Amino acid sequence: MGPVRPNESLSRREAIRHLIRTEQIGTQEELRERVAKLGFDVTQATLSRDLARLRARRVTLAEGGMVYEIEGFPAAAPRGGDLERVRDMVTHVAAGDGLVVVHTLPGAASAVARALDAAKLSELLGTIAGDDTIFLAPARGVAPSKLVKGLISVWKKGMQ
Repeated sequence: MGPVRPNESLSRREAIRHLIRTEQIGTQEELRERVAKLGFDVTQATLSRDLARLRARRVTLAEGGMVYEIEGFPAAAPRGGDLERVRDMVTHVAAGDGLVVVHTLPGAASAVARALDAAKLSELLGTIAGDDTIFLAPARGVAPSKLVKGLISVWKKGMQ
């Protein structure tokens, strides 16, 4: 491989960004093969640097497996009806004085939080996800216990 021109690097990164946002890509090898089909000759080391520069990360899907995402846009972003699909990832839900805490299987918090955000629940203002814990901010005037009751009614089967 010869020297890489700046426009080629930018074009390659844009192709990687597009692939991750439109397809389910679970491994660097899979991504390297797809990028090669687009005409970019890329090594694993270059691909790793590109992924780091794009701030790509691997996330757990609700249905299992892992895919790359960039800026919160995975290939299979959950939609509103997917709260039921993530139920098996939820292990515990509890209300505090002002927040709700949701515990998940390790690595599953971002998928569950994404499903919660996509559901656009009127009782939920927003979420903050870690690895296996999510903090939920109830909407103004909504008691955390009310939000917990609603979530448990959806997730009851997975938490038993």
